[in-house]
Amino acid sequence: MFIDYDPVIYSRLLTSLTLGFHVIFATIGVGVPLMIAIAEWMGIKRNDPHYTLMARRWARGFVITVAVGVVTGTAIGLQLSLLWPNFMQAAGHTIGLPMFMEVFAFFFEAIFLGIYLYTWDRFKTKMRHFLLVIPIVIGATASAFFITTVNSFMNAPQGFNIVDGILTDVSPLAAMFNAATPTKISHVIITCYLTAAFILGAIAAFHILKGNKHVYHKKALHLTMVSGIIFAIGTALIGDLSGKYLHEYQPEKLASAEWHLETESGAPLILGGFINEENEISYALEIPYALSILAGGTPDTEVIGLNEFPEEDLPPLWIHYMFDSMVFIGMFLAAVSALFVAMNWKKNWNAFNRPLLWAVVAGGPLSMLAIESGWIFAEVGRQPWIINGVMRTAEGATTSQHVDLMLYMFIILYAVLGITVVVVLRRMFKSNPIEHELEERGFAHKKEDEKEVARR
Repeated sequence: MFIDYDPVIYSRLLTSLTLGFHVIFATIGVGVPLMIAIAEWMGIKRNDPHYTLMARRWARGFVITVAVGVVTGTAIGLQLSLLWPNFMQAAGHTIGLPMFMEVFAFFFEAIFLGIYLYTWDRFKTKMRHFLLVIPIVIGATASAFFITTVNSFMNAPQGFNIVDGILTDVSPLAAMFNAATPTKISHVIITCYLTAAFILGAIAAFHILKGNKHVYHKKALHLTMVSGIIFAIGTALIGDLSGKYLHEYQPEKLASAEWHLETESGAPLILGGFINEENEISYALEIPYALSILAGGTPDTEVIGLNEFPEEDLPPLWIHYMFDSMVFIGMFLAAVSALFVAMNWKKNWNAFNRPLLWAVVAGGPLSMLAIESGWIFAEVGRQPWIINGVMRTAEGATTSQHVDLMLYMFIILYAVLGITVVVVLRRMFKSNPIEHELEERGFAHKKEDEKEVARR
């Protein structure tokens, strides 16, 4: 049995593969610089070599992920031109400005990253070196800002007129700062921070579970979990605003995500469950009025149902599972980080108990899974449009042959890159444990109990 070759399908698969792989390193690239900055600041403020060492070690690992991010980011740029030529021809000049600015922000970040790494212990005061990490944080966050405005434009296009199928009278700034920009950018950036905190926290928790009770790991876990609860609260607040944006500007996406079939007030929020071909929902948990509150802030808000839209303009209903995954994981991360912080604050409670440590370890990969689910929800939830309401995905794709061959080649490339990153990072830190590095820098190994860690 042979499957007919369809360049649109293979173009979507290859682009999805590249974006799915790239978002891992993009997320780390945005979130980890802030965690490095926080650790170095804590080291200076408390004159604590453990926090300073965190910044050093996290920065070394960060460089490896940046290198891979450059490769996958370049692949995305090439694939936009090769796989989506009609889209780039129609909209390239409209969203070209943020694409250029994203490259500029990356080089700005890379320059200061090189200086930052080279100048450890080369300044008379530690604060001067700390100042170098600030441009890295700004550059990484700016990269996310600019590239996300491109996606915002695709969801809420504006800043142009259409004449004979061509986008004219372009206003790049109007295209960048569209209705989707505030919520989408803030949501992307805050979740990058949250994910980075949990990935670094998961590493620390795993070391403690393996029997390494060094105070360095306990301090790293405490720092990341305090950061995690702050970012988790921010994520929840921005997620609420995102729901209100969808209600106003992309109601079909919200209705598909929540399997909201009929327009009604007091709409319930559907969690979990299954839906069949007749749109009958089973085994779902319904929270009364919750969807109306999410959409408009009041229980009597009218939420538009799927019945109001042509079937050919609706995204697939399986995006409900992506939405639920994102929400459930976000709630899990908030609960775990809040529980750790609360238990660590109480003098007689043991925040480093094994069940809680395993929950933190699970939070690392789960946080990245939430990022992937969120992007799938964002992209598939816009279908069948590549530019919402303007150009359908099939119209923007290439008609060339051999896209399937490119897909197989990139699968191999990303497998090699992924394995290489894991091997290099593992050997880098395993060959230079923290105890050895502290001794090299003149700090004797000392153990501190959990009360001392909490006090710090």
